[in-house]
Amino acid sequence: MSLFDAFRRGLQRTATVLHRSIETLFTSTKAWDEDSYKKLEGALVSADIGFPAAKRIAGQLQERYNLGKIKTGADILKSAAAEVAEIAARGNRPLNTAKDGPTVILVVGVNGAGKTTTIGKMAARLKKDGFSVMLGACDTFRAAAIDQLKLWGQRVDVPVIASTHGSDAAATAFDACTAAKARNIDFLIIDTAGRQHTRADLMEELPKLLRVLRKVIPEGPHETLLVVDGSTGTNALHQAREFGAAVGVTGLCVTKLDGAGKGGVVVAIKEENPLPVFFVGLGEQPGDLEPFDAETYSKALFDLD
Repeated sequence: MSLFDAFRRGLQRTATVLHRSIETLFTSTKAWDEDSYKKLEGALVSADIGFPAAKRIAGQLQERYNLGKIKTGADILKSAAAEVAEIAARGNRPLNTAKDGPTVILVVGVNGAGKTTTIGKMAARLKKDGFSVMLGACDTFRAAAIDQLKLWGQRVDVPVIASTHGSDAAATAFDACTAAKARNIDFLIIDTAGRQHTRADLMEELPKLLRVLRKVIPEGPHETLLVVDGSTGTNALHQAREFGAAVGVTGLCVTKLDGAGKGGVVVAIKEENPLPVFFVGLGEQPGDLEPFDAETYSKALFDLD
């Protein structure tokens, strides 16, 4: 399956509704008026593209129509996709990697966002690309999280450094970093306890983990990735804002884009904060975590070939 086919399959619910809504609005032979673009704005908002981006995109398309640069409904779809691609591409870059020793990826996010599953899928992808991978089970707050990560380790055949439920997460991170260095591992991915961004006491535990980690790997973590559930809409925006302030998030993984007709949340996040999006979750299988590509995403979002 090509990358476009994967995005198209994952975003099918959103794309079907969005494409039909726009086609219905702009297939009439009568002149398109202010109301047409207000309805376009609403269609974009309903796909979770967010009000600021939707308003700006609709306004730009209306201006192009008035200048005679847009003449058909197909033009509207293509122009809207181009605008979305521009927003979605902001800040995107390859993953940072270590010049020497293991590349450490710290993964944060709230419970239920798909954080541990994303780590397992990321490990599978990196291993498929020929890298050695180790996982650090530093969500010691939930016994189930440790067990879940161990199961992913068995599933994708990568080692997992873990301790017992309730143990010190920072100490586990120290052990994982030490083991990754000793075994010449390419990528160490560290899970952390899911925490609500509104809980200041829990958020304060993350800087401690970072300090301990850097005693072993001074330049780590090379990336701090926030996993957000794409079906939660504006709450994903709040999480990006608060986790960014607490631990210096360097990039995003957006999960569950296949779960509802609201796959435009990447645009809403990017309109406010141009953090790179590295991966998106488009299904339940290990291979359903895909590298993010703005142009492929925008074409799939509007159901364009």
